[in-house]
Amino acid sequence: MLDGRGEEEEAMQGYDAEELAAQLASENSRENIEKRRRQRRRRRRIAFLRGFFRLIFTMTLLIGVTVAGYYLISWGVQAYRDVRDMYEAYLVRQEENRGAVDVRFDGYTNVLVLGLDDAVNADYVPEKRADAILLVSMENATGKVRMLNIPRDTWVTMAQDRGETRLSNVYAVGGAPLMVRTINQMFDISIHQYVVIDLDTFARIVDALGGVDVYIAHDMDYDDPESGLSIHMRTGYQNLDGRAAENYLRYRSDELGDVGRTQRQQRFIKAFYAKLLRMDTLPKVPEIADILKRDVTTSAELFDSIHIGNVIRKLSTDPPRTIMLPGAVSRDDDTVWIMDRAATDEVIQELFPPEETAGTQQ
Repeated sequence: MLDGRGEEEEAMQGYDAEELAAQLASENSRENIEKRRRQRRRRRRIAFLRGFFRLIFTMTLLIGVTVAGYYLISWGVQAYRDVRDMYEAYLVRQEENRGAVDVRFDGYTNVLVLGLDDAVNADYVPEKRADAILLVSMENATGKVRMLNIPRDTWVTMAQDRGETRLSNVYAVGGAPLMVRTINQMFDISIHQYVVIDLDTFARIVDALGGVDVYIAHDMDYDDPESGLSIHMRTGYQNLDGRAAENYLRYRSDELGDVGRTQRQQRFIKAFYAKLLRMDTLPKVPEIADILKRDVTTSAELFDSIHIGNVIRKLSTDPPRTIMLPGAVSRDDDTVWIMDRAATDEVIQELFPPEETAGTQQ
């Protein structure tokens, strides 16, 4: 009997253990299911949030790109309009400065160089005169340089029907633009740029170069206490610093007067050009460029810089050809130079040969 009850109790205990295990398994299963459900809901929320933020980011990026593109295009259109307007205004200024453009001179870059006694100012004052007048022509293809030296006392008819006077006085009447138009009228050529420089600035450039070697053909002695001018130079080769070069270029107290000074200017220009192109001048270029930028007035603008740079790079090492304006002193006033029209026309043809033969001219 006892054995039967023991077996029954053992059976009941086994049944209770199985039932308990089943219940525990069932509870674990429900917990796992609920856990998995929570995990799935969490993953769905995370996926939703990721998708939502991706959408917001994409929309923000698209809006930003669209707005930036709009402003970039608007800026580009406005920048184009500004540059176009600047270029059109530049063309108008160039036309005013140099007069009508002639296609015959497309192969040249012609620059009018004006030297003044007083400090250069873009807003010129009436008492200023052009003391040195030089028309420089650079052949674009070969880099050859030709120069026409024009005596300052040349008698001219001013452009724009402003009457007759010495060429040096034209600057006092209408500045460099009127000088350009008057010389354009005299020679029937296009002048592309002008440069205005005073003697003090020129002297600083000569000093920056380390002086210029020039042969003094005869003793030069002149004193003018009122102007503070004192010139004393001996015959022979000399290295002229800036001040000495200025005195050399201003001297006119010999029998040739202004004509003699013009001839000395030609000799000095050749020596100056040769010094400018020497290799040992290269380290001095920044100093010279700084002087030019600060103290030289020119019609050249941003739109001219590339062309001018290309022309300068091609400059020939051959000495420039310099010619004095043909003519003679006036019979009525020996301080006035009268241009010889026929001889001048020949000189202009020589300076500006036809395009097909330009490269062969010296």
